[in-house]
Amino acid sequence: MSTEDNYQRVYTGSDVNVQYLQELFQKAGISCRVRNDFDSGLRAGFGGGLPGQVQLFAVTSHLDEAQKIVAATFKEDYSDEEDQGL
Repeated sequence: MSTEDNYQRVYTGSDVNVQYLQELFQKAGISCRVRNDFDSGLRAGFGGGLPGQVQLFAVTSHLDEAQKIVAATFKEDYSDEEDQGL
């Protein structure tokens, strides 16, 4: 399995949204990982992270494609200024 250095965060949002993106990534052949600090903290017996905020990481070699999928799927999360790099 690859190290954390080979993945970059592409989305942070609800567990439902992240699961949907995971399915889209799988269909596109993009390897991804999910990190839920709040859930992990609860299981370990301490607090950490924000409830309902799950992070999705995509393999670096497919980062551009993953970002395009996220932007197309959740258009409301992206403004025109961000798309233009302003």
